[in-house]
Formats: sequence, structure tokens, C-alpha cells
Amino acid sequence: MKKSLPQSCKTDIAQLEIFNFKYWLKITIYAILVGLVIGIILCILISVLKGQWIGTKRAVFQLLFSCVIGFFVSNSIHFSKRLWAGKGSHIFYISLYYLFSLSGAFIAIELLYYTFAGLFKTKYTFFHKSDFLFASVITLIVSTVSYIYFSQKTRFSTKIKEKEMDLLRLKQMKTQAELATLQSKINPHFLYNSLNAIASLIHFDPDKAESMTLKLSKLFRYSINQGGENLISIQEEVDILQTYLDIEKVRFGDRINFIIDIDKTISHEKIPRFLIQPLVENALKHGLKDTIEKGELKVSIKKTKKMDIVISDNGYPFPSELEIGYGLQSTYDKLELLYPGNYELQITNEPFKQIKIQIQLHDN
Repeated sequence: MKKSLPQSCKTDIAQLEIFNFKYWLKITIYAILVGLVIGIILCILISVLKGQWIGTKRAVFQLLFSCVIGFFVSNSIHFSKRLWAGKGSHIFYISLYYLFSLSGAFIAIELLYYTFAGLFKTKYTFFHKSDFLFASVITLIVSTVSYIYFSQKTRFSTKIKEKEMDLLRLKQMKTQAELATLQSKINPHFLYNSLNAIASLIHFDPDKAESMTLKLSKLFRYSINQGGENLISIQEEVDILQTYLDIEKVRFGDRINFIIDIDKTISHEKIPRFLIQPLVENALKHGLKDTIEKGELKVSIKKTKKMDIVISDNGYPFPSELEIGYGLQSTYDKLELLYPGNYELQITNEPFKQIKIQIQLHDN
């Protein structure tokens, strides 16, 4: 389906061009240069027809004549665009376009003769028919060529913008699809372990099994993302992280101490959905899985010049040749999609084992 700009947008764009001084200056200079070229051509043609040079005074007058007509015609056309500004039929605009073109030529001729009459102390007579008819023919030819050229240019430019908009929409759809895929994944091993833990609790602690089932349901409901949000508040992300940790506590018991340290002043700021949970899951799965006691996992979110998100633990250090699994890969993918080239992700063992993400704060 062909897409076009709303009529109101076209009107705004037309008026923006009209009131833009640089744009006005550009078309004025262009019109004067065209007038100068036409004047030179006319001087040569008249000289050829007469068989002799028309003289410097006549040549200067002809060049000035052509430049002034070019100036007035271009500004008259410019004014016709402002007057029309997308209102009425296209036929009305064409009529207005040629009417203002001829009016500009007429005003230029009479103003020139009036000025020269004042300068040389001669009598001014109104309406110079022969000059106006000659100027009208030249004006109609130049105006028509100009109209065709700029109409084609505008049409071509519009098509390019439509293609660019289509490409942008496709890119946005692709990004949304990729983000939706990343956000909807929950590690099947986590699901398997959680269901096993629930099954083991059903007979001797039904209340705890029920609580864990509700928390697992909440986690999955969050992962579905019915609202299609890519960014959520830090507080919301922390709430769902806490839900995830409550489930994992059933498995790990008192072996691991979970610490969440959030700067409350930025709890309303936006971060990508499910940015932290996969990294915390990685820390439990790889770094702390064999911890018997005194394990510690800490999530810290602080505001510096940017937003610092740090996930640290005291488990096994990262291997020298780190394999990028789902958790890290999904983090890289989300950051690249939402902050292309404008984020930092550091993985270190010294002085602390941690993953540190730095991103720009998002306004609400």
C-alpha cells in the first residue's frame, strides 16, 4: 500500500520552507543567476539578429532587466506557494502559479521603467505592452521548466523518504521481534529444577509449594510481556529478580546470601527487561553451584555519570577463555539492540569477580 504524508504535515513543510531565510536566499540567488544567463543569451541573440553588438549600455540594461524579472518572478512563485499551502485543488495551484509568475514579470518591468524614469529624469508611462509580452513568453517557458523540474524532484524525494520510512519500520519490527524472542526465553534448566523443587515440597510443605508455584507463575507472566515494553523501571526489574531469587532460595537454602543494593533515587529509571535475571542465573549456575556455605551474590545498581549495574559473587572465577552462553549472549543482544555502540560491559575476576554494565539513563 502506498504511504503518503498527512496533509497537515505537507502544509507544515511548505510553510517551513517559506519562512526559512536560507531557503529564500537560495532560491533568490538561483533566480537571479537564471535571469543573468537568460539576459546574456538574449544579448547575444539580439546582437546576432542585428549583425552588430547592441552596446554596453543596452547590454547592462538587458542583464539588469532579466535579473530583476527573475527576482520578482521567483518571489511571486514563492508567495503563491505560501498562499496555497496545500489548500484547494492542484489545478487551482497551477493557475495561481502562472498568475503570480506573470504578475512578477509585470511588476518587475514597470518598476524598472519607473526607476529609470526617475534616474534619467524622463517621463514614465504605465504598461509597456511589447516588453511585457516578450517577458511573458520567457517567463512562461522558464516557469514551466522550473515547475516540471521541482515537481519531479519533490516526487522523487518523497518516494525516497517513503522507502526510508518503510526500511525504518522493517528495522523496528525486526528489533521488536528480536527483543520479544530474547525476553520470552526462560532457561529450561531453571524451569526443570523449579518444578522438581515444587514436587518435593508438595507432601511435607504444601504452603511453601503453593507459594513457589505462584512465584513461578508470576515470573512467566512477566516474561510474556503482553504490553510489548522493551524498557521498564529498575524497581519493576528488581521486583521480578526478587521473585526469581525467592524461587532459587528453595533450592539453595542458607548456602547463599543474596544482596540487592539499589540507589532508590533512580528506581524509576528505565532499563531493558530481563537484563539482570539471566546474569544472576549464570552466577548461580556456574559460579556458585557447588558452594556449600557462605556463598554471596550481590546485585548493585548505582548512578554515576551513567548507570552502573554490577552483578558480583564469590564463587568460581570466570575462565580465561569464557564461553558465551545464553545469559551473556542475551545481555549483549539486548544492549546492542537498545543502545547500539553506546554501552559498556566488563567481565573481571580482579579485584572482584563481577559483571559490570554501564548504560545511559533513560528519561520517563
